[in-house]
Amino acid sequence: MTRSQPGPAPLVHRLAAFAAEARDRGLPGRLRAEAAERILDCLGNSLLAQGEPAPRAVLAVAREWGGTGPAHVLGSHQALAVPAAALVNGTLAHAMDFDDSHMLSVLHPSASVIPAALAVAEATGAGGPQLLDAVTVGTEVCIRLGIAGYDPDLGNSLFFERGQHATSICGTLGAAVAAALLLGADEDTIAAALGIAASTGAGLLEANRTGGTVKRMHCGWAAHAGVAAAQLARAGITGPPTVLEGRFGFFQAWCGDRARPEAVLDGLGERWETSEIIVKPYPCNHFTHPGIDAALRLRDQGVRAEDVVHGELRVPTAMHRTIGEPATAKAAPATGYAAAFSGPFTVATALLGGGGLGVWFEDFTDAAAHDPARRALAALIRCVPDPGLDPLFPTRLPAVLRVTTRDGRTHEIRVDTSKGGPDVPLTTGEREHKFRLSAGTALPPARVDAVLRAVRALPEGGNATDLLALCSSPAA
Repeated sequence: MTRSQPGPAPLVHRLAAFAAEARDRGLPGRLRAEAAERILDCLGNSLLAQGEPAPRAVLAVAREWGGTGPAHVLGSHQALAVPAAALVNGTLAHAMDFDDSHMLSVLHPSASVIPAALAVAEATGAGGPQLLDAVTVGTEVCIRLGIAGYDPDLGNSLFFERGQHATSICGTLGAAVAAALLLGADEDTIAAALGIAASTGAGLLEANRTGGTVKRMHCGWAAHAGVAAAQLARAGITGPPTVLEGRFGFFQAWCGDRARPEAVLDGLGERWETSEIIVKPYPCNHFTHPGIDAALRLRDQGVRAEDVVHGELRVPTAMHRTIGEPATAKAAPATGYAAAFSGPFTVATALLGGGGLGVWFEDFTDAAAHDPARRALAALIRCVPDPGLDPLFPTRLPAVLRVTTRDGRTHEIRVDTSKGGPDVPLTTGEREHKFRLSAGTALPPARVDAVLRAVRALPEGGNATDLLALCSSPAA
């Protein structure tokens, strides 16, 4: 990929220059520490998904492809070629819908980039700081591409409005950058990797409407395609220099003429969108989280679920469409999966006292969705849109929960931003508790402790090979 045209360099070259410079200079300790926490979260989510049908099916296919390689599958002794391991591990990372989010880009940035980076880092023997820098830069590119597809007038992602999964589409390019950095690519090769990845990223959201398990592997395919793009670029395949902003390029193809390509470079290298990533404390739709936060605070203040006679959950208009409509279905969800998208049900569960950090996976089984106590309380809670909260969305997820109790008192909690983000981060103890609950389903306690120590050591040293060895052997 050469720069033959006059004027400003194409977007892919400017992104490639940013990526190469960040790798060569090294990133600040703060960003490396944040990346380590995201890796810990991703590993926990992946180990938790070991028994899920989708990643098991993907692993079976990867085995059928034949051969072994230098990159391990999480929770298994299986070692595969780097793209194949990235495919399986990326599927694991997204299989539980528990992966982190970035609100303005409307995507999950880590579940594609981290599995790709881990597979390449294990194969190349990269050290901890190099892994963390690649993860940070790759997720930054992924997020900024998603932001460029956000339409402020719509209040939503253009990708989403067109039925496209920005997580996997943009994640492919972010994974390609991370992989290329760890392969030692120069600026032109990183740009080529981006150009190739732009032709291979994909993902449709129709499965959210009518079913199918293919969405579970979207991040796996993005990780796989990103690694392959970096390898192909290193071998000499090139991409068009205007692959992002061109007439037949990435933004026009996916978002039409309403995309904002200028957002990709706005403050690049000065303002890090990766610092705005929100880690999920609760395994349910992210829009339900501020309501859960509010319910848990009411519970801490002594409000008892059995005393509630009426409740009102107020959320931004856009959030209400997901967790409040249709009202009848949200008050009485038909399945555990539907319950995870219900404002009234999740508030009721938190008030009654759920598992984990407030609610956990056992609170979203089909049996839990039909629990009489939860359904009775959910029926008392009305979810309504509040235009006064709209200005906070989407960079923050707010809610106001007001309940009336049998003694006639009204109790109200306002949450301006949900727990897990930069304003209200999880404590170290909460992060470790989530990881122990998740990873403990696949690894014995001593191994869980060892993984924690290995991840914490990455900013100062350590390496992906030792970390993956700890994560890749099943519990005896």
